[in-house]
Amino acid sequence: MSDHLKFIDIGVARVDVDRHQRCGFPEVIFGQGKTPEDVVAISQKIVERHGIVLITRANDEQAEAMAAAIPASQYYRRARCIAVEAAPLAKVDGTVAVVCAGTSDLPVAEEAVVTLEVFGNTVTKFFDVGVAGIHRLLAVRDQIEACNAVVVVAGMEGALPSAVAGLISKPIIAVPTSVGYGAHFGGLAALLGMLNSCGSGVTVVNIDNGFGAAYAAATINRQLHAARHGQSS
Repeated sequence: MSDHLKFIDIGVARVDVDRHQRCGFPEVIFGQGKTPEDVVAISQKIVERHGIVLITRANDEQAEAMAAAIPASQYYRRARCIAVEAAPLAKVDGTVAVVCAGTSDLPVAEEAVVTLEVFGNTVTKFFDVGVAGIHRLLAVRDQIEACNAVVVVAGMEGALPSAVAGLISKPIIAVPTSVGYGAHFGGLAALLGMLNSCGSGVTVVNIDNGFGAAYAAATINRQLHAARHGQSS
C-alpha cells in the first residue's frame, strides 16, 4: 500500500491505518456481525501497523480465532473485548473513574474500563454504588472527585449520573444500560432520564455504549495530559 492511501483494502474491510495519526487512537474493531475470520484479518493489519488493536462486542468464537492467529491477544469475556498490546500506547497522567450503579451493569462498565486501559489511561473503578443506597456513593465521593473524568453507567431509571453530577466538578459521561424491570424499554427509560438530567454538564452516549463513553473520557484525559506537558494533542 502506498502511504498516501491511508487505508488497506482487504476485501471485507478497508482498514483505516491512519486513524492513530489523525485522532490519537488506532482504529477499533466492532466485532458484532463479523465472522472470526473477518476479525482476525482486520486485526492482523492493524497490529502490523500499530502493534495494538482493540475489538469490542466480541464473542467466544472470535476470541478463539484471535488466540490461534495472534497468541498475544487477551479476551475480556465480561467486557466482550479482545485486546492485543504488543506495542502498548503510552500512559497518560491522571485517572479516569468508571462508576456503575449495580452488578448487572458490569458488562457495559467493563467495556469502558478495558477501552480506557488499552488507550493508556489509569482507571479507578467504583462499582455497585447506585442511588438505591446513596450512602455507598457518598462514601467514595472524594475519590471520584480526584479523577480527571468520570464515566457513569446505570440502568433502571438512570438516576446515578444526576446524583454524581451534584457531587463532583469533573466532566461526566453517562451511559444508560438495557437493564431494568418491565417498562425500562430496553434502556430507553434510562436514556431519557439521563438526557433530562437536572445535573449540569452531563453528557450522554447511547444505550450500552461503554466504548463510546470511554473514548470521550480518554480524549479528555489525553488533552489534559498534553496541556500539562506543553504538548500538541
